Amino acid sequence: LSAELLFVLKSMGHGDELLICDRNHPAASIAKHTTYGKVVPMLGTALPTLSRALLWHFPLDTFVDAPITRMEVVGDAAELVLAHHDMQEIADAAEGRPVLIRALERFAFYEAARRSFAVVQTSDPGPYGCFLLKMGVI
Repeated sequence: LSAELLFVLKSMGHGDELLICDRNHPAASIAKHTTYGKVVPMLGTALPTLSRALLWHFPLDTFVDAPITRMEVVGDAAELVLAHHDMQEIADAAEGRPVLIRALERFAFYEAARRSFAVVQTSDPGPYGCFLLKMGVI
């Protein structure tokens, strides 16, 4: 984790959301609407690597049914891609319990992402490696 990302995590509070995304996500245009206001680049980092490190320091919210939101695959809302499976496995391991991940249609996801605290962009090629993580209590 970079110093900037650690600063962002320290600045967040319970219920704030963090967007982590692949390199194809419109990160800059989304980030300008967030609380932090700019992209936190984690270039050279794969989504699973960042997710494991992040969830070591970032407890998920236990007061909501689904503390993680993912983007649906366009044209097939039920399809799960590799990034979805990876995040499920990583979140379950980090929390020591099954974690519910809800899906949002692409444009609804973009709208929700604009309300997040910050955007963290990886170099992961995707596709659909875009997740909103809701912070719990530290």
